[in-house]
Amino acid sequence: MAYQGGLEGIAVADITTSFVDGSVGELIYSGYRIEDLAENATFEEVLFLLFHSRLPTRQEYAELRATIAANAAIPDAVIAMLQALPKATSAMAALRTAVSMLAAFDADAENLLDKDVAACKALRLTGQIMTICAAWMRIVRGQTPLQPRSDLGVAQNFVYMMSGEEPDATASAALDVYLVLLAEHGMNASTFAARVVTATGSDMHSAIVAGIGALKGPAHGGANSAAMNMFLEIGEVDNVVPWFEANIKSGKRRIMGIGHRVYKAPDPRAAILKRQAKALAENSGNRKWFDIADKLAETARADEYFIQRKLYPNVDYYSAIALYTLDLDVDMFTPLFAMARIAGWAAHVIAQMGGRLIRPKANYVGPRDLPWLPLDER
Repeated sequence: MAYQGGLEGIAVADITTSFVDGSVGELIYSGYRIEDLAENATFEEVLFLLFHSRLPTRQEYAELRATIAANAAIPDAVIAMLQALPKATSAMAALRTAVSMLAAFDADAENLLDKDVAACKALRLTGQIMTICAAWMRIVRGQTPLQPRSDLGVAQNFVYMMSGEEPDATASAALDVYLVLLAEHGMNASTFAARVVTATGSDMHSAIVAGIGALKGPAHGGANSAAMNMFLEIGEVDNVVPWFEANIKSGKRRIMGIGHRVYKAPDPRAAILKRQAKALAENSGNRKWFDIADKLAETARADEYFIQRKLYPNVDYYSAIALYTLDLDVDMFTPLFAMARIAGWAAHVIAQMGGRLIRPKANYVGPRDLPWLPLDER
């Protein structure tokens, strides 16, 4: 078989968590259309769905929320470690380090075989990653990290721990939609990384750290931060077309957040996030960043290069505007992606447990039969 760059077109597993059809812009979580879930479901309901391939009952939903909230606190030693890091540390590096450290405080960290134990660890990590993200944001801003509240869901708790005030209903609802949309997306790079680690018989924390490491890259989860930095660079709506001509038409750069490895039709998540971003912008009284993004997308979609290649805004494009309007630092955008994707990662890790070692083949294309030369003759 000829080598396909990036394993493109190669199926590596049978999954039940999600189905992506990039040709028509379709995304399904365990049988449910993403549009329906974004409209109706909470992040916790989606988490249960990905783990069990069904939606929870009211009692199961309440128990899940309570379990996550009750286990969301992180050890004082982890907080102290975060406070000791240089403030210039990237947020994803801080998250990666903190999650790795959490394994030392988890009595079940080395239980590598029991899927029920793994599911409990996954719920703990869901809450703890939320707490780490909020704690790091406050540390960088010179504020004291807050403890999570047992009466709040994931989105509400993060808004509370970020602001120190009662969670705003609009902000919490928008964040909940974001978490639902980013929870799972098939065999993406970070999910595959987590599954490869799991297939070696390694532990849940190591697999999640691998996922975080892969998500950190600008070609994957880091694109939303890059997109927002691009909007900030443009600065004003009137600058969009000149910036496009100078940077994109000239071939010097590409638009971060437009185009997707899978989607050759509009990303269904982007359409939902566009509505969320617009509503948040209008509610905040500052539409500038949304208008810049919308004008740039409109300019790109009118260009023949983007039309021919079927390049559309992806989930990162408008999520950048939504997260920025929620008063998140740009460096925190990708950790929020991880806060959502822990749901998909954990579901895949549990499914992979006990599976065969993932060991793809590589084609050797280097030289052969070279003569050995002593060191002094080279």
